Amino acid sequence: MTDEQRPAVAATGTVEHGPGRRELVVVRRFDADAADVWASITEPGLLEAWVGRWEGDPATGTVQFFMTAEGPDAEAAECVITRCEPPRRYAVDTATPGGVWHLALDLAEADGVTTLTFRQRLGPDDDAASIGPGWEYYLDRLVAVRSGRGADTVAWESYYPAQREHYARAATAAG
Repeated sequence: MTDEQRPAVAATGTVEHGPGRRELVVVRRFDADAADVWASITEPGLLEAWVGRWEGDPATGTVQFFMTAEGPDAEAAECVITRCEPPRRYAVDTATPGGVWHLALDLAEADGVTTLTFRQRLGPDDDAASIGPGWEYYLDRLVAVRSGRGADTVAWESYYPAQREHYARAATAAG
């Protein structure tokens, strides 16, 4: 089953032990080749449709990123591009009020289906119960946009606080 057929509010993410610390992991699958999904996570117009827009020159390794669903007064976050290997891996470090978030998107294609694996390394003070629903929400916005429904069909209220307990249990199980 690809995510175009998955119920939009079911929490699917996990918290796993990654290199040196816990990682929040959320997976989505698409009936498309990796290059097509890559465009959705890197091309400005496609990216803005589901998560946000950037300003600056990515060739410098740093851009300012504005998350579109956070409202018109959302502040930019500085994103340092740490890996860019089209169409397979994209990683950034982004400054938040609580510290630096290390985010990575990996794409793997097999038999016409591309699996997108999102990872966020969790710091000791990062609350997976608050962060996990947010990434589920944004990745489901990606699913909605790619399936032609539009990001506006995904309602934040369906994710938080509804998925909070799922991520609290996942974080506890991961230690």
